[in-house]
Amino acid sequence: MVGIIKLAIERPVAVMALIFMCVIFGGLALQSIPIQMSPDIEKPVLDVRVSWPGASPEDVDREIVGRLEAELSSLNGIEEISSRSTRGSARVNLTYTVGQDMDKALVLLLSKLSAVSGLPDDANTPLVKTSNSDDSPIARLALIAKDGANVNLEELGQYLDTNIVEPLARVDGIAEVDYRGGGKREMRVLIDPEKLVQYQITLSEVIDALKTSSTMMSVGLVTEGKRSYTVRTEAVNYTPETAGNIVVRTSVSPSGTVMPLLLQDIATLEVKVQSRTSFRRLNGQPAVTLSALREPGSNVVATMLRLRTVVDQLNQNELAARGLDLKVVYDETGYISSAIGLVQQNIWVGGILALTVLLLFLRHIVPTIIVFVAIPVSVIGTFVAIAALGLSINVISLAGLAFAVGMVVDASIVSLENIFRLRQRGVDSLNAAYHGARQVWAPILGSALTTVIVFIPVLTLDLPVGQLFKDIGVAISVSVLISVFVSVTVIPTLSARLLSGSADRFSKLPKLPFVDPIARGFKALFVGYASYIVNRKIIGLSAVASVLALSIGVATILMPKLDYLPDGNANFMFARISVPAGYSMDETLRIAERMEKAASPLWTGEDIEGPAIQRFFFVAYSGGAFAGGSTKDPARIKELRMVLMKPIFAEPGARAFVQQASLFGRSVGGSRVVSVDVVGPNSDDVLSSAIQVNDALSRRFPGRDGNQIRTLPGLDSGAPQIRITPDLSALARAGVTVREFASAVDVFNDGTNVSQVPIDGQLVNMVVSGKNAEDLSADELENIPVITRSGSIMRVGQLGRVEIISAPVQIRRLGGQQAISIQLRPLESIPLEDVVAVIDTEILPDIRSEAGRNGVSIKLEGAASALAETWIAMQSNVVTAIVVIFLLLVILLRSFVLPFIIILAIPVSAAGGIGGLAILNQFVRQPLDMLTMLGFVILTGVVVNNAILMIEQTTLHIREEGLSANEAIIEATRNRVRPIFMSTMTSLFGLLPLVVFPGAGSELYRGIGVVVFGGLGLSTLATLIIVPPMLAVALTSRLGQMVAAPTMLREKL
Repeated sequence: MVGIIKLAIERPVAVMALIFMCVIFGGLALQSIPIQMSPDIEKPVLDVRVSWPGASPEDVDREIVGRLEAELSSLNGIEEISSRSTRGSARVNLTYTVGQDMDKALVLLLSKLSAVSGLPDDANTPLVKTSNSDDSPIARLALIAKDGANVNLEELGQYLDTNIVEPLARVDGIAEVDYRGGGKREMRVLIDPEKLVQYQITLSEVIDALKTSSTMMSVGLVTEGKRSYTVRTEAVNYTPETAGNIVVRTSVSPSGTVMPLLLQDIATLEVKVQSRTSFRRLNGQPAVTLSALREPGSNVVATMLRLRTVVDQLNQNELAARGLDLKVVYDETGYISSAIGLVQQNIWVGGILALTVLLLFLRHIVPTIIVFVAIPVSVIGTFVAIAALGLSINVISLAGLAFAVGMVVDASIVSLENIFRLRQRGVDSLNAAYHGARQVWAPILGSALTTVIVFIPVLTLDLPVGQLFKDIGVAISVSVLISVFVSVTVIPTLSARLLSGSADRFSKLPKLPFVDPIARGFKALFVGYASYIVNRKIIGLSAVASVLALSIGVATILMPKLDYLPDGNANFMFARISVPAGYSMDETLRIAERMEKAASPLWTGEDIEGPAIQRFFFVAYSGGAFAGGSTKDPARIKELRMVLMKPIFAEPGARAFVQQASLFGRSVGGSRVVSVDVVGPNSDDVLSSAIQVNDALSRRFPGRDGNQIRTLPGLDSGAPQIRITPDLSALARAGVTVREFASAVDVFNDGTNVSQVPIDGQLVNMVVSGKNAEDLSADELENIPVITRSGSIMRVGQLGRVEIISAPVQIRRLGGQQAISIQLRPLESIPLEDVVAVIDTEILPDIRSEAGRNGVSIKLEGAASALAETWIAMQSNVVTAIVVIFLLLVILLRSFVLPFIIILAIPVSAAGGIGGLAILNQFVRQPLDMLTMLGFVILTGVVVNNAILMIEQTTLHIREEGLSANEAIIEATRNRVRPIFMSTMTSLFGLLPLVVFPGAGSELYRGIGVVVFGGLGLSTLATLIIVPPMLAVALTSRLGQMVAAPTMLREKL
């Protein structure tokens, strides 16, 4: 390192060239780094989804989920398998162990799926999605009709696909665009049962014929001369007229004439829009809702800008001509821009404050500018590492840079202050620059390494928070390492040139009437303390013990309860409405409209006191609804929660789970949802235990206080279901198979999808049904016709039993067993640690005991398990970081005693961090979440720096000046008080904006900031109290006298 210092001073042009290269490369890297709100948290999860139109949850669970779980459970690396069966849909969720190669896992999963046999013929092909597929959309949009426009939104299916969805999906950075509504066309084949009897053909024969009516396939090659042609059959572009000519069956008359039976002979064909499955409204108007998912790694802000450009173009051209308007309902880039803008503001303000502090201490503009160079060089150079590691610019990484603003000047301050001190003593600029940097490079490097090394254990966390910590860890570590290089190259190089001239210009500095007496008083206080305490070791040790005991006591008393992750403060409120099992879509719509009616005065202007709504939408479907809204004033978004919840309270059996959009918890409820999973082999036992858990949670965390509870699936005994059981004896007498009986019920009830046929260039479903299938009532099901082999018509009621029973609307499984999850989102003021403790010690013990007798297990998941895992991992990693720091200091100081003195600053800093958090909570709520815990990790590496400087300066006086131990301690205190306070004050003022400035995203880093602020401030004072007496004891002991041994041995060699 000494050689580097000398080379830098001798070659100033090369040093300046390196600075410019660092800034240029950093600027270029900045252009390629994606911008988003927070780091991507990738979960090792793969989802398998299978649709089976019309199938009941029980059939889906038995025929699809059971087969998939049996086949997929043998895959390596799977931590948990969960599943959900609903009407017509199956979803199997595979959670892998952290660190699994997900690309390889996907390939193996697809291979396994190809081997699954026995799935229903009319079930669709399994679809695999990664966890990123479920990320929250970066934009939600709504298509509405303009005032006065005569447009039926339910007939826009094909138009939506071609003219809206496709242009939006082509936007660079958009992975997928999905929509609800618009209506898709289908070709209905309306079977006449009398015609079936007339032509002596069964329904099964008709269905089999239609399944092969639109076949597209390659049929070989034809070679002619030099050319080879691929031969394929192509499907016909159907209309109701052309489809009527499909041959269903052929027969030969006695005279040998071929007699084809055409589809039009036994059915009527029509093309129509599919029946509506949901209702959607935006600010009271019918709407089609769309959502846009971004590609992983894309720049959210740039992607959204391109998306808005396409939306504007569509509104001005294509949509305007049809009387349509496409509106952006929710756009997270506004919040991202505000949050990132606030951090950028904090960086600038923190930098200016740090510069001001430097100027107050140095009293000269030239050395101040020299030190300040470290900030832009270190910060901009960090962007190269961020780009190289594939990270993004987000609130977390920028907060890391904001923290680094105060840290990166520490090394430069120490280097420059030592150079400046030598210049004031009359040493010429070149020698002062060289010797000043040479004397302090070791403690500068040691301090930097302790700051960086604490992140290594944390970055290895195989948990979601580890991915969050990575961004801030890289930002701080790289910038601090760059600052070390700056302090031993740029600082001495600039000092040798800019601090030249007479020493008088630096020894005679302007006086500050208010600051100077305070500074002299502080210096005199600590130097006097050191002079007094080094000769009174018992008193010194008592002072150290008192400081440590007081710190531990304060930390114990003020230690707040733990939380998991902050939700953020996005301007979007999302509501999930659950209704009693079996409710029709019309009834669900009525409940959703009640919510809309309660909110409407806030966007029409009738209610001027409540939070004015900018956008409000809802989607109602059979079995539930969801809604969302934003306010014109983002600061009032939380008031929207009760506006949306109150109307649902009045609906018997209905519940609303309303939550502000979360930054980290993508599911409903965000990152504060505690899930109680009740799992067992018997559904009745599971339901009984789940009801007990739900009731106990509702009593302990009542909804009237702001707590929210929902169950997945619901706790209803089931939804009404009509079960038709065939009478095998009656079927045998009629000559009807069970398949023919089931086909008749399927076709003449609501129709069955048999094929896809091309219409106007698009594939649409061909559905076989009866003429009045969609209008059948429950009582009319017994009259559904069944065609027998003898050519007669019988009724379902004659061949089977029709009864109304109760059946589940959803079946969930965990690890192959029946499961119900009760999800609790507690009031924000209640820490998760308290919630988990209450549930685990007060609510669950008795219920667990009773449930266990029936083979039912109950466990805490969601944020509860994530908090427990993260807290255990954080404790382990902090201890590891301290041990690694200790061993690193042993190497640097060549002693096992001196590092122990330095480590004593850590418990004091922890007390300061906890105290700072307690003070902040008197003004604004700031829980001790896992991001805030990172502040204590940062402190572990930062607070030892001052002690390192003190000890290194002391040993330097012993080795090079021959001072006694006590004299060296006093002299080191005298020389290091000023740079210690200078570096501490610049760090504190650099951090101050992160703590005091509220705004978008500040809840993510404010806790870290106040912990570092309080811990660094208190530990600085404690270091000047602890180090002198401990150092006096250590250096006068037998072990302490060995400190200089390596130097003497090197001199002899």
